[in-house]
Parts: sequence; structure tokens; C-alpha cells
Amino acid sequence: MEENDATEERAPELLFISGMSGAGKGTASKVLEEFGWYVVDNLPVGLVEELLDRVLASGDAPTRLAVVADVRSLGFLDHLQALVRRLDARERTRILFLDASDEALVKRFNNVRRSHPLQNGDGLVEGIQRERRLLESIRGRADVVVDTTSLTVHDLRRRLESPFGDPGFDFHLTVESFGFKYGVPVDVDMLLDMRFLPNPHWIPELQPHNGREKPVQDYVLADPSIEEYLASAVTMIRLAMDGYRREGKRYMTIAVGCTGGKHRSVAITESLASRLSALEAVDVHVRHRDLGRE
Repeated sequence: MEENDATEERAPELLFISGMSGAGKGTASKVLEEFGWYVVDNLPVGLVEELLDRVLASGDAPTRLAVVADVRSLGFLDHLQALVRRLDARERTRILFLDASDEALVKRFNNVRRSHPLQNGDGLVEGIQRERRLLESIRGRADVVVDTTSLTVHDLRRRLESPFGDPGFDFHLTVESFGFKYGVPVDVDMLLDMRFLPNPHWIPELQPHNGREKPVQDYVLADPSIEEYLASAVTMIRLAMDGYRREGKRYMTIAVGCTGGKHRSVAITESLASRLSALEAVDVHVRHRDLGRE
């Protein structure tokens, strides 16, 4: 029993990375290496368990091991479901899935003038749709899904820093503002709609400013309903976090939306993140997706 406990204690933290071709897995791998992960890319899926056994048996095993596997990987489709079941049963294991819209993927493939690995003589869109269907199940089982459609390399680094950077936090929250007119983010766990608040856009002296600036924040937070709303939101988020912990999930993204993503959603995101940062052992990251886009 003591030997088993020692083995489990030495077991590295494992991150299994997959996702759509062109969604940024290579970039994510480089970012994770900066965070101290030992990354193995394009490993045949059938060898993942063997790799873990070898790493565990070695005297200098890395504490954080990331394995990248996708449709390029030998035996991916044949072994994927069995591997995911093994990963589900293993302690200290997480799955990261990188995604992007079909339109973004088409543009990226066209920019580098490459064919899709599942194109098989058909059009690029058909290859992307074929891959999306094949990866649907693993996307649904992922601990963290990151949509890279509108992310820069620096944005992606910030998104990965919360769940995979500093391992000392018990829970990781991302609070993200956005504008409904640009589309609702697809990789969120909870959505808050701020369009019920008076819009600073129609106040001439406030219109040029944004929700990170004090005049707009004062205007938005002066609404008589907002204090109760924010207190209720924090309570709701804490309850959701408790449920996620019971299910073994330690990451949550809250999207806060208004019409354009400039005033109300930004101000509320800043205020909500400040309140959530007071929670013990919770790492809070703020992102303003559409700020500056107008």
C-alpha cells in the first residue's frame, strides 16, 4: 500500500491536448513549455500509456507532462476512445481542446496553402466538417475548451495561463466581456446579459470612454439594481464552483455581454472580477474580447 501511494505521489500531472487542425495546438504547446510543461507532440495515441509508464519508471520524471495528439497522430481514431476512458480514470489528468470557427480554419489553411489532413480529395470545408464530427465526443469531455477564432498569440497565452500556469490555485476563473453584435463566445460556462442597464453610449460625454474608465464605471454601477445583481451573481458563481469541484472541474469562464462590448459589459466585468478575486485560492483572469473593436 505504501509503495502504491509513493507511485501515485510521483505520478506527473498529465495534460492531453487535442483539437481541430489549424486551431493553434502548436502555439499552445510552445506556451505550455514556457509554463514549465514537458510537451510531447504528435505521439501515436497507442503509445501514450507506454510513455506514462516509462516516465513514471524513470528517476527524473517531469512533474507536468503534456501530450499532443490529433488526427495526424498514428492510430488516433482507433485508440482515441479507449485512451480517453483511461485518462478519465487517472488522477491528475486533464484534457485541453483547441477549437475555432469553420471560417477561421478555412482562412488559416488558405493562408499557409495546405490541405486539411481529412480532406481526402474533397473540399477544405468538407475536411473540416469531417474532423469536427470525429472530435465531437472528446470536445464534450474536455476540462478546458479554448476557442481561438479571434485570439492573438498573446491572447492565447493569457487564456492558458489561468488553468495551466501557476499550479498553486484551487480554482481558475476567467471573466470575459463581449458585445452581442459580434457574436456570443462559444467557450463559456455562464453568460450574464447586461443589456438591461442604461447604455452610456447614448450619453455624449461618456460615449468616447469605455468601461475600464471611472466615469463609465460610476455611471453603470450607479444603477439601483446593480449591487443586488452583482451579489447574486457572485453567489451563483460560488454555487457553480462548488458543483464543478465535486465533478473534478477547476476552470470556469463567465461571459458578460452588452450590445457592443465597450461600456456596460466591460464595467461589470471589472467589478465582478474584483469581487471574485476576494475568494480564497481562486485565480481570476479578466479579458475584454471586443474592447477597441468599434
